[in-house]
This record gives sequence, C-alpha cells and structure tokens, in this order.
Amino acid sequence: MNTRITWKQGMAFDAELDGFTIAMDADEKVGGQGRGPKPKGLTLVSLGGCTGMDVIAILRKMRQEVTRLEVVVDSTLAAEHPKKFDSITIRYEIDGDALDHEKVKRAVELSETRYCGVNASLAPGVPIRTVIVINGEQL
Repeated sequence: MNTRITWKQGMAFDAELDGFTIAMDADEKVGGQGRGPKPKGLTLVSLGGCTGMDVIAILRKMRQEVTRLEVVVDSTLAAEHPKKFDSITIRYEIDGDALDHEKVKRAVELSETRYCGVNASLAPGVPIRTVIVINGEQL
C-alpha cells in the first residue's frame, strides 16, 4: 500500500490512493482555506470505515440481517503539540430485525481486537472506548 501526497497551494494537499484523489487542508488559523478535511480527521474516518466494514462482514457470516449501521467516531486531542489523540470513542449504531445482541457484541469485539488494522495501529497508545446501540437501545 502506498500513497502520494502533493502540495497544491497554501496548506492544501491532494492525496492519491487507489486511484482516488482526496483533498486535505488545514485550519484557517494556520493558513488553510477549507479545501478539504484535516489529516487527523481522516484518521478517524479510516478507523470508522475499517471497523464498520469488518462488523458488516462478520455479521453477514453470522447470518444477522443488518438494515443500518452507522459508526460515529469521537476523539479528544492533547492541548499541546504534538496534538495527538488522547482518547477515542467508537459508537456503533446498528439496526435490524431479530439481531442477536451477543453476536453483535462479538462482531465488534473481533473487529476491534483481531481484524481492524487501523484500530491495532492506534491502540494501545490511544485509549479506545466502545459503545454499541442496537435498534436504539444502548448495551
């Protein structure tokens, strides 16, 4: 896996990955112009996408019928440089008829402890908290 990051102007960069172009920029207070998301935010997108894909794949194998999955990733950042992630919360909002709560919990656990490489890259350096909500009910 590789990517090419090309400076455009100001604080804007384009990232080329798998044939796609992703624009990135910085906050206005440091010269950004709102031309794309910030790199740290893309880390959260990567984490949510990675674990979301795992959970869907695992639940399909478990024959669980998911009608909706949203992964909400929140973080806190250190106040001083380097402004690294102090903590992350991943909230899985899953809907479906007759979902087995234990299977959903197991799918999330497998993603977070075995399959999601982004999670493995961030932990244990960053505490990651998990919240699971099934059909509107938090477990």
